[in-house]
Amino acid sequence: QRLKQVLLNLFSNAVKYNREGGVVVYSYEKAPEKRLRIRISDTGIGIPPEKINRLFSPFDRLGAEQLGVVEGTGLGLSLSKRLVEAMEGKIGVESTVDKGSTFWVELSLAESQDQELQSMNKDEQSEARIASTIKNHTVVYIEDNLSNLSLVEEIVTLRPEISLITALQGSIGLDLIREHQPDLILLDLNLPDISGEEVLRRLKDDPRACKIPVVIISADATPDQIKKFLDIGVHAYMTKPLDLKKFFNTLDEILNGDVVPCGKKH
Repeated sequence: QRLKQVLLNLFSNAVKYNREGGVVVYSYEKAPEKRLRIRISDTGIGIPPEKINRLFSPFDRLGAEQLGVVEGTGLGLSLSKRLVEAMEGKIGVESTVDKGSTFWVELSLAESQDQELQSMNKDEQSEARIASTIKNHTVVYIEDNLSNLSLVEEIVTLRPEISLITALQGSIGLDLIREHQPDLILLDLNLPDISGEEVLRRLKDDPRACKIPVVIISADATPDQIKKFLDIGVHAYMTKPLDLKKFFNTLDEILNGDVVPCGKKH
């Protein structure tokens, strides 16, 4: 999912910053030391050499807003860099003004292996692995903190019946929700582009998504905050650090239960 989000960001930029009738080319090749390099090239406006070192800085759009042709927050490449580094990879760019740019991502070719939560005791692991009636459910988790994201990814590996899709931005999360129609949404409130509350508002107004249960996962444990979102209609409000038993119970309750009618949740 992390690699998918990085590639989506790079493809999106290649299209946004391309010229009319331009071309986007995707390629990949083996690199030394059992690594893979992926390239995404465009024939767009290119990037001046003096701006290259600012390219992966958050909120720096390199003056693109002055062109009047591209909208955005300036967060995409910064988040992509964080994701690639979290995968122990590298990201870079080669660019020529008025000819185009080539962004590349280099990652190690990893061997498949089972993941287990070392922080859980054996009884908790056994309980979490008990076969349930959940079958092929999809969960979308919107969270910009990579540590929290990784933790939930590891937790969900104990439930192979659940497919977890992650997003670091609220806007990308909304797109993934519309595309995949998940059975459950896990949502952080402090996101880099739009707030979690704004995500909830847009979900409520979207007939394709308003029936999907939402669980807030937030570090804000103040009673007023919890009451506010429960009154809005979220299914549950969970605080960080996660109570794993409560988390699994909440998953089971929602994924094995009935969908809440539109207008009640969110």
